[in-house]
Amino acid sequence: MGKANCWEVKNCGRQSDGPKVKEFGVCPAANNLTYNNMNSGKSAGRYCWKVAGTLCGGKVQGTFADKMSGCLACPFFAQVKSEEAASFRA
Repeated sequence: MGKANCWEVKNCGRQSDGPKVKEFGVCPAANNLTYNNMNSGKSAGRYCWKVAGTLCGGKVQGTFADKMSGCLACPFFAQVKSEEAASFRA
């Protein structure tokens, strides 16, 4: 099995077939092919901190600048950083 993406770890339900898609829409990280394979993830699933509109803390997040301080404190961010080690892309 590959490395986990944010929606798998955070259980946000906003992946394309997720239970919260009707309420919040599909997460931009789940559909962002620009960052596909970044940090070994599917779409932007392991680079979610760079994508506006992700669902964190129960609410849709804004721009990279608005959300980055929260992302730096996120356990998933730390997990990806640890798993990727020298090849980590922030």
